[in-house]
Amino acid sequence: MPPKVGRTTLATVARSAGVSVTTVSKVVNGRSDVGPQTRALVESLLEQHDYIGRRSPAAKGSAATARIELIFKGELNAYSTEIIQGVLAAGVEAGIAVAVSTRPRAAAGVDASRPRAWARDLAAAGRRAVIAVVDELTSADLAALSRAHLPLVVIDPLNLQRDQVTSVGSTNFAGGMAAAQHLLALGHRRIGYVGGSTRSACNQARMHGYRAALEAAGVSVPDEYQHTGDFRYQDGIEGGAALLDLPTRPTAVFAGSDETAAGVIEAARARGLRVPDDLSVVGFDDTEVARLSSPPLTTVRQPLREMGGVALRTALRLAVGEKLDSHHVELATELIVRGSTARI
Repeated sequence: MPPKVGRTTLATVARSAGVSVTTVSKVVNGRSDVGPQTRALVESLLEQHDYIGRRSPAAKGSAATARIELIFKGELNAYSTEIIQGVLAAGVEAGIAVAVSTRPRAAAGVDASRPRAWARDLAAAGRRAVIAVVDELTSADLAALSRAHLPLVVIDPLNLQRDQVTSVGSTNFAGGMAAAQHLLALGHRRIGYVGGSTRSACNQARMHGYRAALEAAGVSVPDEYQHTGDFRYQDGIEGGAALLDLPTRPTAVFAGSDETAAGVIEAARARGLRVPDDLSVVGFDDTEVARLSSPPLTTVRQPLREMGGVALRTALRLAVGEKLDSHHVELATELIVRGSTARI
C-alpha cells in the first residue's frame, strides 16, 4: 500500500503563500474578507499541497454528517439495491450514517480522472472510510485514498491490484460448481455460460467453477459455449442469442448474474423456446429479479446484504486503526432451485 503522507497544516500553506495562518483559515472557511489575488494564491497552494480540510460543496448540508461513503461505478441495479440495504442496515445498527454515490468512468467526468481531488473532497466532507462496489480502482485511486487517510473496502472486486486491498466477496467458484452440478444432475450435457468481464475476478471464479464441474463429469466445453459481457440484461440477450443460434445449441445456460439470466430467458422467448421445457437457465445473486422472473429463476444465492454489512463493519474497524486477520472475506453461496430448470 502507498506510504501514508502526513497531512498538510494551515501553517504549511501560510508559509508557502507568505501570509498569516489566519488568512489561510479565512480562505478555507469561505470568508469574504480576503483579496482576490491572495485568495487565488492560497487556493492554488491548498490544491498543490492536497490540504484535506478544505471546504467543498460536498461538505454542505445533511450529507456532511455521513461517515462512510458507499460508491458504485455506473448505473445502479437490483444487485446494487441489495448491497445498499445491507450497508444501511449495518450503519443504523452502528449509529453511522452512510452516503451513497456513483462515480463515472474516467473518461466521463472530472472526479474519475482526478483521484486526488476526489479523495480530498471525501475527507473534507467528513468521511471516515470508503466502500467501493464492483469497482476497478487504479493505483492512483488507491494512493489518493491512502494520502487522505481513508481506509478502503471493496465488495466483489473486479480486479485486485495488490494483496493489501481489503475486500468482501462470496464463494464464487463453489457457486459456479453448484450451478453446473445442478444442471448435470438434471441430465444436461450441453451447458453454456454467459457472464461478466474477462477482467472480473468474480466472473473468472464463477466460470472456472462451472468448467471444473463439467470437466469432472467428463463433459467438454466448446469455446462457442462461453460468452462474456458486463453482467447486464442486454449482455444476456446478446450472449443468449449467440448460444441459441448455434447449429447445436445448449440445452441449459448458466448465467453469471440474475440480470444476465433474465436476458437469456428473453432471447429464448424471442426464438420460440420455452423455459424450462426447451432450455434450463440458472442465474447468480438471488436478487428481486430472480423472484420476479417468469418462471421464477433457479439461482446461486450470493448473500449480498450480509456482504454489505460485513463491508461496513470492516470499514469502521479500519477507520479506528484496528488490524485485520485477513484482507479478504468470502461468505458462502447457496443454490436456490426454482422453476427455470428441469430435467432434460
